Amino acid sequence: MMEGLIDEFGRRFKTLRVSLINTCNLGCVYCTCGTEDLKDNLTISKAQGISAGDLSAIIKKLHRVLKLDTVRFTGGEPLLYHQLPEIIRSTRLLGIDNLKLTTNGLLLENQAAALAEAGLRSINISLDAIDEEVFYSVSRRHGINRILKGIDTAIDEGLEVKLNAVIMRGLNENQIIPLLKFAFERNIRIRFLEIMAMGHLFGKADEHFFSQDEILSEISKGYDFERLERKPCSTANYWKTTSGYTFGIVANETEPFCGDCDRLRLDSLGNIYGCLSSNSPVSVNHIHDDAALIDCLQAAMSQKQSLKFTGSNLSMLSIGG
Repeated sequence: MMEGLIDEFGRRFKTLRVSLINTCNLGCVYCTCGTEDLKDNLTISKAQGISAGDLSAIIKKLHRVLKLDTVRFTGGEPLLYHQLPEIIRSTRLLGIDNLKLTTNGLLLENQAAALAEAGLRSINISLDAIDEEVFYSVSRRHGINRILKGIDTAIDEGLEVKLNAVIMRGLNENQIIPLLKFAFERNIRIRFLEIMAMGHLFGKADEHFFSQDEILSEISKGYDFERLERKPCSTANYWKTTSGYTFGIVANETEPFCGDCDRLRLDSLGNIYGCLSSNSPVSVNHIHDDAALIDCLQAAMSQKQSLKFTGSNLSMLSIGG
């Protein structure tokens, strides 16, 4: 039905990122201003979001017309979403096998088993430091040991685990090698992310920007590696060390990946976005007609950037990165 929904660069929507909740239990400085009380992140009205049933219904409608390959659940912090296993299970019943989650991992130890049982396949865990004090300087919260236990529990439950680390100049670039060692010891992949000019950082991310080349320079101090061929629609470039371990870099600024982006975003209010660089929501909450839904999807498709990510005032708390 949707063979015609394709833009001039041949891009489609095959991956749906669902922001389940606009609250978080961390205060990471690249997501918030870093000066707020953590209670502020937890007290944004959860009543703003639509019900789990309505959200599931939207996912079903989108899948019916797009034939999605992948659904990734994000937040805010999705482990704060009480109906998380149920919405994973209902999405799995649609015939979508590739179900993923992005989380800060703080609550993962006690939830990993239920998520795996519901049908979750893989988990991306944000871990910006191994050192407790450096972790606190980025996240504004102590408790890294809880995250590390959650990582090991997820591995034990058979989930594919990947780590994401946003690298910020002056804050955590000294954690690149320790993070690599941690990932390699567990034989899991890690991706380092260039900071994104989103929300409060829109137009002023340069101060903490740490480039792909600089990340590679740090890694070269401890490892020899060679570049791998980038997979279509991938957000990351990957390298393999001489020991056979793999790491990636999401270089949204220095090596943009907009050219074959296949991602669509759905927020907790029932709005879709075709690109993080757009803060113009397209509501699909009360649309039941396929023709009207296709019009909305085409509007979202037009938001895609032609070459590179340009950023927006949209907060990561509301759209999940």
